[in-house]
Formats: sequence, C-alpha cells, structure tokens
Amino acid sequence: MYANTTFRNWQILKNITIYAVLIVLAAVFLFPLVWSFLNSVKTPPEALAVPPTYLPTRIVLDNYAELTTYGRGGIVRRITNSAFVAVVTVVGTLVLSTLGGYGFARFKFKGKNVLFVLVLSTLMIPFQSILIPLFVMLSAVDLHNNLFGLALVYITFQLPFGIFLMRNSFMTVPQEIEESALLDGCTSVSVLYKMLLRLVLPGIITVAIYAFINSWNEFLAALIFMTDQDNFTLPIFLSNVRSGLYGQIDWGALQAGVTVSIIPSVLIFLLLQRYYMNGLMGGAVKS
Repeated sequence: MYANTTFRNWQILKNITIYAVLIVLAAVFLFPLVWSFLNSVKTPPEALAVPPTYLPTRIVLDNYAELTTYGRGGIVRRITNSAFVAVVTVVGTLVLSTLGGYGFARFKFKGKNVLFVLVLSTLMIPFQSILIPLFVMLSAVDLHNNLFGLALVYITFQLPFGIFLMRNSFMTVPQEIEESALLDGCTSVSVLYKMLLRLVLPGIITVAIYAFINSWNEFLAALIFMTDQDNFTLPIFLSNVRSGLYGQIDWGALQAGVTVSIIPSVLIFLLLQRYYMNGLMGGAVKS
C-alpha cells in the first residue's frame, strides 16, 4: 500500500511539473501576440511612450482606423492582394502536389527515384541565390509586377515539400483499395478523384496550411517582384508603415497591422489543426 501511495504521489508530481512547464512555454509564446494587441489598442502617444506602459489606460481603435489611410487603398487593398496570392498559391500547390505525389506513389516509370530526389534537392537551393534569374524570367513574360506571377513563384517553392508529403500520404493507403476500384472499371483519374482524395485529406490540408502561411507571410519575393504600390502585399505594407515619415516609427499602427496579419494564419491553423497533425503523422509512416 505504501508503494502504491508513493507511486500515486510521484505521478501527481510528474503531472504538475509537466503542466507547469507547458503553461510557462505557452505564456512565452503568447506574450508577443498579447503585447502586439495591447499596443494596437493604445492611443498613439501612449504607444510611443518611453518607457512603455504595459496596459492601455483606455482602449481605442485609432491605430486600426489609421491603417486604412496609408497609401492608396490602405490595408484593405493589401489584404485583398495577399488573399489573392495566397488562394492562387494554395490551389496551384494542391493540384500539382496531389498529381505529382500520386504519380510518384503509384506509377512505375524509368528514373522515378532519380526524378524524386531531384525534386527534393531543390529544397537545398537558397531562394536568394535565384532571385535574379526569377526576375529575368518573370520580366520576359511580363509577370514581374503581377500578383499572379508572384503566386507562381510561391507555388514553385511549395511544390517539393508538397509532393514529398502527398507521395507519402498516398503510400499509406493500401494499394488493394485502388486495385479493386480499377477492376470495377474505374480509371486512375476517377479513383484519385472519387476515392483517394478522401483518404489522404489530412495530407492535403497539411499542404494547404503550409502553402497559405508561407505565401501570406512571405516578404522578400514580394519586395523584389512588386514595384507598383497598388500590388503590394501585406508584409510589404507593414514594412512601409514601420518606416513612417522621415524614419519615425508609428508603433501603434504597426502593431495593429501585425495583429491583423496574424489573424488568418491563427484561425486557419486552429480550425484545421486536427487534420494537420494527422497529415504529418501519415506522411511520416512511409518514405
């Protein structure tokens, strides 16, 4: 009985320690988000105060209203630009990654493994090293200052990971299911569309989350390829807000913009995190 009591006390202490560590880690990760939100609802003088005040004396939305006056169209136009680029990136990445992953997982052709390694090897190429060739290519087809052209660049860099994850997701599905459907008269395309897409849904959603977050938050490519202010995405817009007039930083407006920019990513992850975790686990079963 003494042994059982000691074991039970040890388990309680262990659980308390685990939860305490998790609470501390959660507080550390959430602090920047909470700090940005608190600064975004302060009055402009209070947001610029040195030393800073931790809690606002009164809650105002002036900083959010000010974002609508920056540039032509304000933050609403830049959110629209970023949303368009993110949607095109997600759709293009899903279509190509699904088809590519299905092909690598199910079809046999000469040089398949070599080609798959070549696809994965592009992950090792630094994006900065190919900025000039990409700019020249987009300029040649008149897409260097075009939101659709920017989305094509993002799709290119999402494909290696997307194809890898979708290939592994398809390989977790027993091939006997597909073979029985083919014997019933289905084609490979109909099997993929009517049956396999449902079975690899966690992998599809994982690829979609990665593509959305990366395209929504990407800064460097948008800065290089977008020269027209009307085509600026949200990260470039926030950079301009940070610069301010004569180098002065409007911290209240900047933090309001940061708060707005993180909302879509957080909501999408929270809504789809169950599928996201299943997709990662499913993609790790086979390689």
